[in-house]
Amino acid sequence: MKVDGGFGVGAAGIGAAGTSAKEQEAAGYSGFWTAETNHDPFYPLVLAAEHTTEIELGTSIAVAFARNPMTLANSGWDLQEFSQGRFILGLGSQIKPHITKRFSMEWSKPAARMREMILAIRAIWHTWETGDKLDFRGDFYQHTLMTPFFDPGPNPYGNAKIFLAGVGELMTEVAGEVADGFICHGFTTERYLREVTIPAIDRGRVRAGKMPLADSDDFEIVGPSFVVTGNDEDELAKAAQGTKQQISFYGSTPSYRPVLDLHGWGGLQDELNAMSKQGKWAEMGDVIDDEVLNTFAVVGGPEDIAPELKARYGDVIQRISFYAPYKSDPARWSAAFAALKS
Repeated sequence: MKVDGGFGVGAAGIGAAGTSAKEQEAAGYSGFWTAETNHDPFYPLVLAAEHTTEIELGTSIAVAFARNPMTLANSGWDLQEFSQGRFILGLGSQIKPHITKRFSMEWSKPAARMREMILAIRAIWHTWETGDKLDFRGDFYQHTLMTPFFDPGPNPYGNAKIFLAGVGELMTEVAGEVADGFICHGFTTERYLREVTIPAIDRGRVRAGKMPLADSDDFEIVGPSFVVTGNDEDELAKAAQGTKQQISFYGSTPSYRPVLDLHGWGGLQDELNAMSKQGKWAEMGDVIDDEVLNTFAVVGGPEDIAPELKARYGDVIQRISFYAPYKSDPARWSAAFAALKS
Protein backbone atom coordinates (compact mmCIF):
# COMPACT_ATOMS: atom_id res chain seq x y z
CA MET A 1 0.00 0.00 0.00
CA LYS A 2 1.29 3.44 -0.92
CA VAL A 3 1.11 5.96 1.91
CA ASP A 4 0.53 9.54 0.84
CA GLY A 5 1.01 12.83 2.60
CA GLY A 6 -0.23 16.26 1.70
CA PHE A 7 -0.19 19.96 2.20
CA GLY A 8 -2.73 22.21 3.81
CA VAL A 9 -2.09 25.90 3.30
CA GLY A 10 -2.01 27.52 6.72
CA ALA A 11 -0.40 30.59 8.18
CA ALA A 12 2.85 29.85 6.35
CA GLY A 13 1.17 30.16 2.94
CA ILE A 14 2.02 28.24 -0.22
CA GLY A 15 5.69 29.16 0.17
CA ALA A 16 6.04 26.30 2.65
CA ALA A 17 4.99 23.69 0.10
CA GLY A 18 8.51 22.99 -1.16
CA THR A 19 9.94 22.34 2.29
CA SER A 20 6.93 20.27 3.30
CA ALA A 21 7.16 18.09 0.19
CA LYS A 22 10.90 17.60 0.68
CA GLU A 23 10.35 16.48 4.28
CA GLN A 24 7.63 14.05 3.30
CA GLU A 25 9.69 12.59 0.48
CA ALA A 26 12.57 12.04 2.92
CA ALA A 27 10.17 10.36 5.35
CA GLY A 28 9.18 7.86 2.65
CA TYR A 29 5.77 9.08 1.56
CA SER A 30 4.71 7.98 -1.92
CA GLY A 31 2.50 10.94 -2.79
CA PHE A 32 2.03 14.60 -1.91
CA TRP A 33 -1.50 15.93 -2.44
CA THR A 34 -2.95 19.43 -2.36
CA ALA A 35 -6.60 20.41 -1.94
CA GLU A 36 -8.66 23.23 -3.35
CA THR A 37 -9.92 24.99 -0.25
CA ASN A 38 -8.78 28.55 0.50
CA HIS A 39 -6.05 28.52 -2.17
CA ASP A 40 -5.49 27.18 -5.68
CA PRO A 41 -4.31 23.54 -5.62
CA PHE A 42 -1.85 23.77 -8.51
CA TYR A 43 0.58 26.48 -7.40
CA PRO A 44 1.99 24.65 -4.34
CA LEU A 45 2.86 21.69 -6.56
CA VAL A 46 5.25 23.82 -8.61
CA LEU A 47 7.30 24.38 -5.46
CA ALA A 48 6.88 20.75 -4.42
CA ALA A 49 8.20 19.58 -7.79
CA GLU A 50 11.18 21.91 -7.55
CA HIS A 51 12.21 20.57 -4.15
CA THR A 52 11.70 16.82 -4.76
CA THR A 53 12.74 14.13 -7.21
CA GLU A 54 10.67 11.00 -6.59
CA ILE A 55 7.42 11.62 -4.69
CA GLU A 56 4.25 11.74 -6.81
CA LEU A 57 2.40 15.05 -6.82
CA GLY A 58 -1.35 15.40 -7.19
CA THR A 59 -4.43 17.53 -6.65
CA SER A 60 -7.00 16.07 -4.29
CA ILE A 61 -8.93 17.67 -5.64
CA ALA A 62 -9.03 20.45 -8.19
CA VAL A 63 -12.62 21.56 -8.79
CA ALA A 64 -13.20 20.53 -12.39
CA PHE A 65 -16.35 22.51 -13.07
CA ALA A 66 -14.70 25.74 -11.96
CA ARG A 67 -12.49 25.35 -15.03
CA ASN A 68 -12.68 23.97 -18.56
CA PRO A 69 -10.89 21.12 -20.35
CA MET A 70 -8.35 23.39 -22.04
CA THR A 71 -7.20 25.10 -18.85
CA LEU A 72 -6.95 21.75 -17.10
CA ALA A 73 -5.06 20.25 -20.03
CA ASN A 74 -2.54 23.11 -19.84
CA SER A 75 -2.08 22.82 -16.07
CA GLY A 76 -1.72 19.06 -16.31
CA TRP A 77 0.79 19.25 -19.16
CA ASP A 78 2.92 21.87 -17.38
CA LEU A 79 3.06 20.10 -14.02
CA GLN A 80 3.72 16.74 -15.67
CA GLU A 81 6.67 18.23 -17.56
CA PHE A 82 8.04 20.25 -14.65
CA SER A 83 7.81 17.30 -12.22
CA GLN A 84 9.38 14.98 -14.80
CA GLY A 85 6.41 12.66 -14.99
CA ARG A 86 5.23 12.66 -11.38
CA PHE A 87 1.95 14.58 -11.63
CA ILE A 88 -1.56 13.21 -11.05
CA LEU A 89 -4.49 15.40 -12.10
CA GLY A 90 -7.06 14.70 -9.40
CA LEU A 91 -10.49 16.11 -10.23
CA GLY A 92 -13.77 16.45 -8.39
CA SER A 93 -17.13 17.97 -9.19
CA GLN A 94 -17.93 19.81 -5.94
CA ILE A 95 -21.66 20.35 -5.31
CA LYS A 96 -24.08 22.59 -7.16
CA PRO A 97 -24.24 25.56 -4.72
CA HIS A 98 -20.45 25.97 -4.82
CA ILE A 99 -20.26 25.74 -8.60
CA THR A 100 -23.11 28.15 -9.26
CA LYS A 101 -22.82 30.53 -6.29
CA ARG A 102 -19.10 30.48 -5.40
CA PHE A 103 -17.54 29.96 -8.83
CA SER A 104 -20.43 31.38 -10.92
CA MET A 105 -20.19 28.50 -13.37
CA GLU A 106 -22.76 26.29 -15.05
CA TRP A 107 -24.07 23.11 -13.42
CA SER A 108 -25.89 20.32 -15.25
CA LYS A 109 -25.73 16.53 -15.35
CA PRO A 110 -22.49 16.33 -13.32
CA ALA A 111 -21.57 12.71 -14.12
CA ALA A 112 -22.14 13.11 -17.86
CA ARG A 113 -20.33 16.46 -17.85
CA MET A 114 -17.36 15.02 -15.96
CA ARG A 115 -17.08 12.10 -18.35
CA GLU A 116 -17.01 14.49 -21.28
CA MET A 117 -14.55 16.82 -19.55
CA ILE A 118 -12.00 14.04 -19.02
CA LEU A 119 -12.45 12.79 -22.58
CA ALA A 120 -11.92 16.34 -23.82
CA ILE A 121 -8.70 16.72 -21.81
CA ARG A 122 -7.44 13.47 -23.28
CA ALA A 123 -8.40 14.63 -26.80
CA ILE A 124 -6.43 17.86 -26.31
CA TRP A 125 -3.41 15.96 -25.04
CA HIS A 126 -3.70 13.59 -28.03
CA THR A 127 -3.58 16.53 -30.43
CA TRP A 128 -0.49 17.93 -28.71
CA GLU A 129 1.09 14.48 -28.75
CA THR A 130 0.39 13.53 -32.35
CA GLY A 131 -0.34 16.72 -34.27
CA ASP A 132 -3.76 15.37 -35.26
CA LYS A 133 -6.51 17.94 -35.78
CA LEU A 134 -8.37 18.87 -32.59
CA ASP A 135 -12.00 18.02 -33.23
CA PHE A 136 -13.76 17.29 -29.95
CA ARG A 137 -17.52 17.85 -30.13
CA GLY A 138 -19.61 16.97 -27.11
CA ASP A 139 -22.82 18.00 -25.42
CA PHE A 140 -21.03 20.28 -22.94
CA TYR A 141 -17.63 21.08 -24.48
CA GLN A 142 -16.42 21.70 -28.01
CA HIS A 143 -12.73 22.06 -28.81
CA THR A 144 -12.02 22.49 -32.51
CA LEU A 145 -9.22 25.06 -32.70
CA MET A 146 -5.54 24.45 -32.00
CA THR A 147 -2.88 26.45 -33.82
CA PRO A 148 0.89 25.91 -33.48
CA PHE A 149 1.24 29.04 -31.35
CA PHE A 150 -0.87 27.46 -28.58
CA ASP A 151 0.39 23.88 -28.97
CA PRO A 152 3.14 22.87 -26.48
CA GLY A 153 3.82 19.68 -28.43
CA PRO A 154 4.37 16.19 -27.03
CA ASN A 155 5.08 15.97 -23.34
CA PRO A 156 8.51 14.37 -22.88
CA TYR A 157 7.18 12.43 -19.88
CA GLY A 158 3.90 11.29 -21.41
CA ASN A 159 0.46 12.30 -20.26
CA ALA A 160 -0.36 12.74 -16.59
CA LYS A 161 -2.67 10.28 -14.91
CA ILE A 162 -6.19 11.49 -14.19
CA PHE A 163 -7.89 10.48 -10.96
CA LEU A 164 -11.52 11.27 -10.21
CA ALA A 165 -13.14 11.73 -6.81
CA GLY A 166 -16.74 10.82 -6.10
CA VAL A 167 -19.35 9.40 -3.77
CA GLY A 168 -22.41 8.74 -5.90
CA GLU A 169 -22.63 5.72 -8.15
CA LEU A 170 -22.89 7.58 -11.46
CA MET A 171 -19.74 9.63 -10.87
CA THR A 172 -17.95 6.51 -9.62
CA GLU A 173 -18.87 4.66 -12.81
CA VAL A 174 -17.37 7.54 -14.81
CA ALA A 175 -14.10 7.07 -12.92
CA GLY A 176 -14.01 3.41 -13.87
CA GLU A 177 -14.71 4.22 -17.50
CA VAL A 178 -12.39 7.15 -18.26
CA ALA A 179 -10.00 7.75 -15.32
CA ASP A 180 -6.80 6.09 -14.10
CA GLY A 181 -7.79 6.09 -10.45
CA PHE A 182 -10.51 6.91 -7.94
CA ILE A 183 -10.18 9.16 -4.90
CA CYS A 184 -12.55 8.04 -2.17
CA HIS A 185 -14.20 10.85 -0.31
CA GLY A 186 -13.35 10.93 3.39
CA PHE A 187 -17.07 10.38 3.97
CA THR A 188 -16.77 6.73 2.93
CA THR A 189 -17.04 3.59 5.02
CA GLU A 190 -15.57 0.17 4.41
CA ARG A 191 -19.04 -1.23 3.71
CA TYR A 192 -19.87 1.53 1.24
CA LEU A 193 -16.53 1.04 -0.51
CA ARG A 194 -17.05 -2.68 -0.92
CA GLU A 195 -20.78 -2.76 -1.64
CA VAL A 196 -21.25 0.42 -3.69
CA THR A 197 -17.99 2.03 -4.85
CA ILE A 198 -16.07 -0.94 -6.23
CA PRO A 199 -19.05 -2.45 -8.10
CA ALA A 200 -19.71 0.98 -9.66
CA ILE A 201 -16.07 1.30 -10.77
CA ASP A 202 -16.29 -2.15 -12.33
CA ARG A 203 -19.47 -1.24 -14.22
CA GLY A 204 -17.64 1.72 -15.72
CA ARG A 205 -14.64 -0.40 -16.61
CA VAL A 206 -16.78 -3.04 -18.29
CA ARG A 207 -18.51 -0.31 -20.31
CA ALA A 208 -15.09 0.82 -21.54
CA GLY A 209 -14.00 -2.72 -22.39
CA LYS A 210 -11.56 -2.94 -19.46
CA MET A 211 -10.98 -5.81 -17.04
CA PRO A 212 -12.65 -5.73 -13.61
CA LEU A 213 -10.51 -4.38 -10.77
CA ALA A 214 -9.89 -7.84 -9.33
CA ASP A 215 -8.20 -8.91 -12.56
CA SER A 216 -6.25 -5.73 -13.32
CA ASP A 217 -3.49 -3.53 -11.92
CA ASP A 218 -3.97 -0.45 -14.12
CA PHE A 219 -6.23 1.48 -11.72
CA GLU A 220 -5.54 2.88 -8.27
CA ILE A 221 -8.00 3.57 -5.47
CA VAL A 222 -7.03 6.21 -2.92
CA GLY A 223 -8.71 5.11 0.28
CA PRO A 224 -10.64 7.02 2.93
CA SER A 225 -8.42 8.89 5.35
CA PHE A 226 -10.24 9.65 8.60
CA VAL A 227 -7.75 8.67 11.28
CA VAL A 228 -8.24 9.50 14.97
CA THR A 229 -5.10 9.06 17.02
CA GLY A 230 -2.79 10.75 19.47
CA ASN A 231 0.11 10.22 21.83
CA ASP A 232 -2.12 10.34 24.93
CA GLU A 233 -5.80 10.40 25.90
CA ASP A 234 -6.06 14.15 25.64
CA GLU A 235 -4.70 14.21 22.08
CA LEU A 236 -6.96 11.29 21.15
CA ALA A 237 -10.05 13.04 22.54
CA LYS A 238 -9.26 16.26 20.66
CA ALA A 239 -8.72 14.32 17.44
CA ALA A 240 -12.01 12.49 17.93
CA GLN A 241 -13.96 15.70 18.46
CA GLY A 242 -12.43 17.36 15.42
CA THR A 243 -13.21 14.32 13.28
CA LYS A 244 -16.80 14.18 14.53
CA GLN A 245 -17.14 17.80 13.49
CA GLN A 246 -15.90 17.01 9.99
CA ILE A 247 -18.14 13.95 9.68
CA SER A 248 -21.13 16.04 10.72
CA PHE A 249 -20.29 18.67 8.11
CA TYR A 250 -20.20 16.10 5.33
CA GLY A 251 -23.22 14.28 6.74
CA SER A 252 -25.33 17.44 6.41
CA THR A 253 -24.85 17.41 2.62
CA PRO A 254 -27.75 15.75 0.77
CA SER A 255 -25.43 14.42 -1.94
CA TYR A 256 -23.68 12.21 0.62
CA ARG A 257 -26.84 10.77 2.17
CA PRO A 258 -26.51 7.38 0.38
CA VAL A 259 -23.55 6.53 2.62
CA LEU A 260 -25.67 7.07 5.74
CA ASP A 261 -28.67 5.30 4.19
CA LEU A 262 -26.59 2.17 3.62
CA HIS A 263 -25.98 1.98 7.38
CA GLY A 264 -29.56 2.85 8.32
CA TRP A 265 -28.60 6.35 9.48
CA GLY A 266 -30.54 8.39 6.94
CA GLY A 267 -32.35 10.26 9.70
CA LEU A 268 -29.01 11.62 10.84
CA GLN A 269 -28.67 13.48 7.56
CA ASP A 270 -32.03 15.17 8.08
CA GLU A 271 -31.00 16.30 11.54
CA LEU A 272 -27.59 17.57 10.48
CA ASN A 273 -28.95 19.35 7.44
CA ALA A 274 -31.54 21.16 9.56
CA MET A 275 -28.84 22.21 12.05
CA SER A 276 -26.62 23.52 9.26
CA LYS A 277 -29.43 25.72 7.97
CA GLN A 278 -29.80 27.10 11.51
CA GLY A 279 -26.10 27.90 11.63
CA LYS A 280 -25.46 25.40 14.44
CA TRP A 281 -22.12 24.29 12.99
CA ALA A 282 -20.36 23.98 16.35
CA GLU A 283 -23.13 21.80 17.83
CA MET A 284 -23.31 19.41 14.87
CA GLY A 285 -20.29 17.39 15.96
CA ASP A 286 -22.06 16.41 19.17
CA VAL A 287 -24.67 14.53 17.11
CA ILE A 288 -22.03 12.06 15.89
CA ASP A 289 -21.79 9.22 18.40
CA ASP A 290 -18.90 6.79 18.82
CA GLU A 291 -20.51 4.13 16.64
CA VAL A 292 -20.66 6.51 13.69
CA LEU A 293 -17.16 7.79 14.43
CA ASN A 294 -15.66 4.29 14.51
CA THR A 295 -17.45 3.37 11.28
CA PHE A 296 -16.01 6.30 9.34
CA ALA A 297 -12.65 6.59 11.09
CA VAL A 298 -9.87 4.35 12.34
CA VAL A 299 -9.49 5.17 16.03
CA GLY A 300 -6.59 4.24 18.30
CA GLY A 301 -2.98 4.84 19.22
CA PRO A 302 -0.34 5.11 16.48
CA GLU A 303 0.47 1.40 16.83
CA ASP A 304 -3.18 0.49 16.20
CA ILE A 305 -3.67 2.49 13.02
CA ALA A 306 -1.75 0.42 10.47
CA PRO A 307 -3.23 -2.99 11.42
CA GLU A 308 -6.77 -1.60 11.38
CA LEU A 309 -6.35 0.21 8.07
CA LYS A 310 -4.91 -2.92 6.48
CA ALA A 311 -7.69 -5.06 7.92
CA ARG A 312 -10.38 -2.77 6.52
CA TYR A 313 -8.90 -1.80 3.18
CA GLY A 314 -5.71 -3.74 2.49
CA ASP A 315 -7.21 -5.92 -0.23
CA VAL A 316 -9.15 -3.21 -2.06
CA ILE A 317 -7.14 0.04 -2.08
CA GLN A 318 -3.69 0.82 -3.39
CA ARG A 319 -2.93 4.03 -1.54
CA ILE A 320 -3.98 5.78 1.64
CA SER A 321 -3.75 9.46 2.45
CA PHE A 322 -2.00 10.01 5.75
CA TYR A 323 -1.15 13.61 6.46
CA ALA A 324 2.35 13.84 7.94
CA PRO A 325 1.69 12.52 11.46
CA TYR A 326 5.33 11.56 11.85
CA LYS A 327 6.12 15.08 13.04
CA SER A 328 4.23 14.59 16.30
CA ASP A 329 6.27 11.61 17.47
CA PRO A 330 8.80 10.22 14.95
CA ALA A 331 9.65 7.10 16.95
CA ARG A 332 6.05 5.90 17.28
CA TRP A 333 5.02 6.87 13.78
CA SER A 334 7.96 5.30 11.96
CA ALA A 335 6.82 1.81 12.99
CA ALA A 336 3.21 2.48 11.99
CA PHE A 337 4.34 3.96 8.70
CA ALA A 338 6.53 0.97 7.89
CA ALA A 339 3.72 -1.44 8.73
CA LEU A 340 1.35 0.31 6.34
CA LYS A 341 3.82 0.20 3.46
CA SER A 342 4.75 -3.46 3.97
